[in-house]
Amino acid sequence: MTRFALTVVRHGETRLNKEKVLQGQGIDEPLSETGFKQAAAAGRFMSKVRFTHAFSSDLTRAKQTMHGILKHNLFCKDMTVQYDSRLRERKYGAAEGKPLSDLRNMAKEAGEECPFFTPPGGETLDQVEMRGKQFFEFLCQLILKEADQKQQFSPGAPSNNLETSLAEIFPLETNYSSEVNSDSGAPGLVASVLVVSHGAYMRSLFGYFLTDLKCSLPASLRKFELSSVSPNTGISLFIISFEKGKEPTPKCVCMNLQDHLNEVTKTLSV
Repeated sequence: MTRFALTVVRHGETRLNKEKVLQGQGIDEPLSETGFKQAAAAGRFMSKVRFTHAFSSDLTRAKQTMHGILKHNLFCKDMTVQYDSRLRERKYGAAEGKPLSDLRNMAKEAGEECPFFTPPGGETLDQVEMRGKQFFEFLCQLILKEADQKQQFSPGAPSNNLETSLAEIFPLETNYSSEVNSDSGAPGLVASVLVVSHGAYMRSLFGYFLTDLKCSLPASLRKFELSSVSPNTGISLFIISFEKGKEPTPKCVCMNLQDHLNEVTKTLSV
């Protein structure tokens, strides 16, 4: 059994986020002043987490968020980030650069509900989910390959305590730590992966985890949170368990966490 941690963060706020204008893939808007503050706050919140891998969408708002997070990390400031187009936001085609209300009107005219409507030139929800699935499968194979190599060259190597660094800020005690306790015989984490992506994409990826992979959820998670879009720099943590020849099994530790944003709200209200 191989286990790794997957921390997924939505990018920080942009001016167009605030104005409720669709960006998709065609509008490559940078972070706003608030967005930079949110990214820095997320970085300080996770400053002691020992990440082993960092992946980001190749769009500017995601790149800037990743940089804002890593520069505050005590262990990963100089980590190489892999930018992957499979992590891009959903493509909204003709609706990009237009208010969200326009998309809703387009959907209404087509007799469809907004989340399921595909604008001309846009991606369907199935296409977005396929991108998410392809990236996730690639990630699992990468982690498995690296874990096998480490075992080959360093058999019996001591745990790097990746879960310990996560447990300082995330509620692993109730959702996960009993499984990685040394007395239980379950293996510790072999990797801790940070991913920065986008709201609609993340909702689709999490939907794949929940529907296809039967992701288990913390008891405190409310139903509406499962389908809601993450707030800017909302943080979600999953523990992924898998074996060769079997589908991965995700466990959700938290979804759309935004505790770190309290300090940003206080700063903006002064």
